[in-house]
Amino acid sequence: MEMNVLPPEEIELNRKRRVLERLKDRLADREEEMTELRGLLEQFEYQYKTEVGRLYAELDDIDALIAEEEVKLVPDDEEIKKKAEELRRRAEESAADAQARADGRSFNSKPTAEAKKAYHKLARTIHPDLALDPGEKEKRHGLMAQLNDAYSAGDQKRLNRLVEDLRNSPDLVKGDSIGDEWVRAVRQISQINARLKELREEKSAAETSELYILQEKVEAETAEGRNLLKQMAERTRTHIFKSERRLENLRNVNKAQEEYIKERFGLDISTFR
Repeated sequence: MEMNVLPPEEIELNRKRRVLERLKDRLADREEEMTELRGLLEQFEYQYKTEVGRLYAELDDIDALIAEEEVKLVPDDEEIKKKAEELRRRAEESAADAQARADGRSFNSKPTAEAKKAYHKLARTIHPDLALDPGEKEKRHGLMAQLNDAYSAGDQKRLNRLVEDLRNSPDLVKGDSIGDEWVRAVRQISQINARLKELREEKSAAETSELYILQEKVEAETAEGRNLLKQMAERTRTHIFKSERRLENLRNVNKAQEEYIKERFGLDISTFR
């Protein structure tokens, strides 16, 4: 009986295909895990911002107002003036972040020069208007959407990955020979391994983040019948109350000083402050 023996290159191709299928299954599992973890952290972050974060933003604003009143008392003190400017910047950032969360937006910085360069380089290559085939045009629309999202978010790492993925894309390999199929399989395996590495790094970063650690503490406290976020909110309200009293006292001191100088010297110093 004559046996049908496959050529070595086809045997190797089949091996690559089996490896590829296993990696696809593993990637699907890891993507699902990270989607669940991201969703968990996003939900907790929203809860934290709603219950506690907005109070921290309010406290930051009061601290900035206190520092500005202190500057009025000692206008020549550069250290106090610098502190007031720093607290005002922090208060503005906290307020902007809180507003962005309330509007359902992410608080992102402006794209860097490096991000702009990567964006323009990739956009010239994958723009849908450069494709003639309808299927290729539709695919490029999807890539452009990813590119725009990464650019808007100022995500340099993601932009670099998109550039690298395009450079090593299996779709760039044309032909139907065994060699062509083998190269496409190798490139797919390489892309999946790179993505698995990214997911491992993302998971590690997420699980060591302050947000994740706080979420774990909140869960542990809830299991013991305590509401940690509520306790944090109550403590922050207490700090706000104390800071408001301090602010009021400083304003009264400054007002008394202004009235004294106006009565004694006929000079309204409020206009210079």
